[in-house]
Amino acid sequence: MGSISEISMGNQTKAILSGKGKRYLALDVLRGLTVALMILVNTPGSWSTIYAPFRHAAWHGFTITDLVFPAFLFVVGNAMSFSMRKFDAQPDAVVWKKILKRTFLIFFIGLFLSAFPFVYRSGGELLLKDLTSLRTMGVLQRIALCYFFASLIIKYFKLKGSAIICVIILFLYWGLMYYFGDTGEPYSKEGNAALKFDLLFIPSENLWKGFGFPFDPEGLLSTLPAIVNVIAGYFAGIFIQKSGNNFTTVMKLIIAGLISVLLAEVWDMVFPINKPLWTSSYVGLTTGWSLVLIGILIWLIEVIKLKRWTYFFEVFGKNPLFIFVMSGLVVMLMNVIWIDGVSMKGWLYDNFFLSWLDPYNASLLFAVTYLLFMWLMGYSMDKKRIYIKV
Repeated sequence: MGSISEISMGNQTKAILSGKGKRYLALDVLRGLTVALMILVNTPGSWSTIYAPFRHAAWHGFTITDLVFPAFLFVVGNAMSFSMRKFDAQPDAVVWKKILKRTFLIFFIGLFLSAFPFVYRSGGELLLKDLTSLRTMGVLQRIALCYFFASLIIKYFKLKGSAIICVIILFLYWGLMYYFGDTGEPYSKEGNAALKFDLLFIPSENLWKGFGFPFDPEGLLSTLPAIVNVIAGYFAGIFIQKSGNNFTTVMKLIIAGLISVLLAEVWDMVFPINKPLWTSSYVGLTTGWSLVLIGILIWLIEVIKLKRWTYFFEVFGKNPLFIFVMSGLVVMLMNVIWIDGVSMKGWLYDNFFLSWLDPYNASLLFAVTYLLFMWLMGYSMDKKRIYIKV
């Protein structure tokens, strides 16, 4: 499979900043941190006993867990600022081929995760999944689409044009959500325009049903503002390359991030911060905290040289797509393999965690243990210099 350094799916970024010969390690660490947190929040021992910071906001609102996915999209854009420069010297046909290939591969992997393991348990009986009701969208599908559109916008509209398009997208999305949402409750769960739009193109049986009815938080219309998270990461990457790894760069990133957070909180008064709808205020908030986070990491790693702690996250950052996919495949297999009448996951959780801990701590320790298991897999791959790229 071909390289996809633009979306950080391969080896460490080898970018050189401002001719100073410094590797951009902070980007690798942030990429690994987001992958690690994705795994941690996606695999609790029990979904009914999760500490509040590891839960998504029920609807409007924000928790630290709501930062993980948009922060990864920010990293996607940040990495693109290093890799897309070679597109300028290539014919459009070559560029389109590369972008389309990567987009379809990542989207297909997302569909494969939705279908895997092609069977499910019902009353203890193993049955084949109905693939006609397969969830169409998902995390990887959104990454694929955001990468596709962000790449084309950046290539053809450059920095100034891309910035203008980002502003248009955020305000256009606000207008669409308000105008086409239910009167009086345009941002409600069942009356929002994102759901109405998705139902025009995706059958209800192919939407996520985690809220108790068909609605996909990674749907089509709500992918539109998520593109801005990627482009914002690209802008940050360009700025860091031009400014270098220094304290001034750190302060500018943090100040810009805090301004974005403040503006998002003001916008929240009329367009609520909401992850499932991926509202424009949510984009501003998560972009702001992503800027603050990358600024802090550059300060710690590149400026004051505190690097001994970074390797844990580098392991996740070197094989992010593979480790993320494997974290989903393994836990899904554990759910269909039964031991003594219960799923393997349930059996392990009951006997090795819940048997001696209270439910909340048991659920958290299971997630941490699973995370460490995924890390050991990544560590083994790194020591053998195995890097799976798409």
